[in-house]
Amino acid sequence: MILYPAIDLKDGHCVRLQQGLMDKATVFNLSPADQARQFAAQGFHSIHVVDLNGAFEGRPVNAEAVSAILNAVQIPVQLGGGIRTLDSISLWIKHGVARVILGTAAVRDPALVRQACARFPGKIAVGIDAKDGRVAVQGWAETSELSAVDLARRFEDTGVSAIIYTDIGRDGMLTGLNLDATAEIARAVKIPVIASGGLAGLEDIKRLVSPKYAMIAGAIAGRALYDGRLDPKQALELTAKAN
Repeated sequence: MILYPAIDLKDGHCVRLQQGLMDKATVFNLSPADQARQFAAQGFHSIHVVDLNGAFEGRPVNAEAVSAILNAVQIPVQLGGGIRTLDSISLWIKHGVARVILGTAAVRDPALVRQACARFPGKIAVGIDAKDGRVAVQGWAETSELSAVDLARRFEDTGVSAIIYTDIGRDGMLTGLNLDATAEIARAVKIPVIASGGLAGLEDIKRLVSPKYAMIAGAIAGRALYDGRLDPKQALELTAKAN
């Protein structure tokens, strides 16, 4: 079980949104690279980075900030947001991104996911962002009729290294992870599934490492880390015991 601290990038800064709304952004650090160094020093083994501007615009926007993060730490960085071409995927992997996350592209261009997995084995993840169980795309601005479970099943045989499931309604709200919905996806596919959206504190970690949710491969922590509701040392000790 891996706990990923999140760095969400907006206009070059490290922010947290509420329910994916760009006008509800709180800036927590003006230097994403400094934030990445803090997470590495706290003992995290990987970092989850999202280019929020890129997710809305459909192209990488915060490239300078991402590059600064990659240069600041030695631990693996997974990156999503606005990456929708094979050239963009290739470029980021060359720059040192350990895993590229495809979200909108996974819905609208599943062939790209297959091509990317074939070219970069083990380095492609699919981000499934859902509102009321339905997949959202384009930086969460649009909701489709596709269910999260059905989308996950489409990539069962593609070589996808992980699925990151985000409950949009909980994201940034500190209301707790939607572990039941995440577990449903994890039971439906053999791909490792990571929970995201709403992690509120240590109780979420305790639930996550319980036998009931043993099928979930990890979780992403955001606002709870930034505002001190989740103590990194305690959280990492719990995940280490589970592993």
